[in-house]
Amino acid sequence: MVELIVGKKGKGKTKVLLDKVNGAVKEANGSIVYLDKSTKHMYELNNKVRLIDVSGFPIKNADEFVGFICGILSQDHDLEQIYLDSFLKVAKLEGKDVTSTLEQLESIGTQFNVTFIISMSLDKEELPEIFHEKVIVAL
Repeated sequence: MVELIVGKKGKGKTKVLLDKVNGAVKEANGSIVYLDKSTKHMYELNNKVRLIDVSGFPIKNADEFVGFICGILSQDHDLEQIYLDSFLKVAKLEGKDVTSTLEQLESIGTQFNVTFIISMSLDKEELPEIFHEKVIVAL
């Protein structure tokens, strides 16, 4: 399953994402992973959440990013939720169509019973229409 938090840069998406992940820790039975472009928010995350700084890995395009996600899933069979901050940047999708990558994540989420909560710097109107019902917060 994919859930989207959308809005232009500087609107407060990261704060919404951090509040959501820290709230989810209380109810989670399995693991939670938070992917970001840096370790800047390390001290704002509950210590039960695994932070991965994606910038430390040689990801060149969206397909490699999806492979990276699959690698994370293969290492943790209890993984329940993956939070993705700065999605367009970490997935190498800035200025590109997000449709294929979001469809792949949706399929992976269904197959492995993982929810992806994604923050991206786009307005809801800029998203392909098929993803409008996936938006949980629009800022």
